[in-house]
Amino acid sequence: MDFEDYRRHDAVGLAELVARREVSAGELLDAAAARMAEVNPQINAVTMDLTDRARAEPAGHGAFSGVPFLLKDLGAQLAGTPTTGGSRLFADAVAPADNAIAVAYKGAGLSIFGKTNTPEFGLWPFTESEFLGVCRNPWDLSRTPGGSSGGAAAAVAAGIVPAAHASDGGGSIRTPASCCGLFGMKPSRGRVSFAPLGEGWAGASIQHAVTRSVRDSAHLLDIVCRPQPGDPYFLSPPERPFAEEAAREPGRLRIAFMAGAMQAPGLDPECEAAVREAARLCESLGHEVEEAVIPGDVAAMQAAAGQVISASIAANLDAFAEQRGRPVQSGEVEGLTMATYRRGSGVTAAAYVRGLSALHAYTRAQAQLFENYDVLLLSTLGSPAIPVGWILERPELIGERLFAFMPNTQAFNNTGQPAMTVPLAQSASGLPIGLQFVARMGAESTLFRLAGQLEQARPWFDHHAPL
Repeated sequence: MDFEDYRRHDAVGLAELVARREVSAGELLDAAAARMAEVNPQINAVTMDLTDRARAEPAGHGAFSGVPFLLKDLGAQLAGTPTTGGSRLFADAVAPADNAIAVAYKGAGLSIFGKTNTPEFGLWPFTESEFLGVCRNPWDLSRTPGGSSGGAAAAVAAGIVPAAHASDGGGSIRTPASCCGLFGMKPSRGRVSFAPLGEGWAGASIQHAVTRSVRDSAHLLDIVCRPQPGDPYFLSPPERPFAEEAAREPGRLRIAFMAGAMQAPGLDPECEAAVREAARLCESLGHEVEEAVIPGDVAAMQAAAGQVISASIAANLDAFAEQRGRPVQSGEVEGLTMATYRRGSGVTAAAYVRGLSALHAYTRAQAQLFENYDVLLLSTLGSPAIPVGWILERPELIGERLFAFMPNTQAFNNTGQPAMTVPLAQSASGLPIGLQFVARMGAESTLFRLAGQLEQARPWFDHHAPL
């Protein structure tokens, strides 16, 4: 199978070829490995090559039997391999067993042949760790693919795989999907188990995937949305499989839109224009669309999230230090990670609880909007993909630049609502622009139905990165 044949199919399509015996699992792995060898030196998306291991493991007989797949080097554990989290501190943290999501993927027949780049502990919306190196965007090598699932998105956009595992604690699925012209669904809190690991950032973090097609995302979520014994929270199974929902008409939805930024003064004009054009598209598809104000104290939410995240980082590093018998020192983690650790070490138990209370208050305020609307539309990012190194080049402007780039994603991690980015627009320079759609808690079905309709109205599958 040559690359053009390989790229013409999404993961579901490749699985159908294997099922019909028109191609073998080995041939698919050869195509993926060949593409990785060709482009990965330029983008540094795959940082752990497990091709030989994948060749030695026969593919399972599930829905995705023989389809090549990549795990993010954060959140997923594959027996016998380290999960580094983008940090040299965990370079030798070899997993004794697969965790729940890896078990589900392997049970579905996915052929896991590598792990993808991520910033240290997933803290940033770009992928430029000191340990794993800079990851670059296949649409423009001078630009970031986003983060923290930047390696996953770059690998998919470059054609190495049609879909890849990803996770999202503040926008880490939606940001790279938007930067790389992909579909990215962040499921509701509790939809995908982290078992047996602890919950990420007080439940703000969630695992799923970045994909080229809507149906791949839906099928992959069907595979992994099974509660595990002892989960601290979970959602009831959907009424019908998400894969079926993605093929159903959404009906007439009530859609609110906001053409601004939640955590920054404003948007890049091209992103604002893309929101308004997406609103017109939704209206043309028969939906009821109107501009609205998003409720809730965003500043209080942002401050509380900072406390919870930094305290979580401190707790994780302290646990590691206790296990090995000595504290984590400067130089063992990146400077900004150490600053986050020190900030988190100063968060008292009472301040942590107050932070959680502030996040819960924000969630209740936000929920009022969805009493009147089915979906909220807004820009995924504040701008198209930024240049590599831009956020960190001016230390005094890190906070300002960080939220100028990602002003609209973090809120929905803290509310736990499902949110997706859809590649409906491009900048004048040809960079992808993602549009974000948010639904009420547990309503992924609504988003998948709308996504399927948008995919038919404005197809993007054949919009390839120029790499």
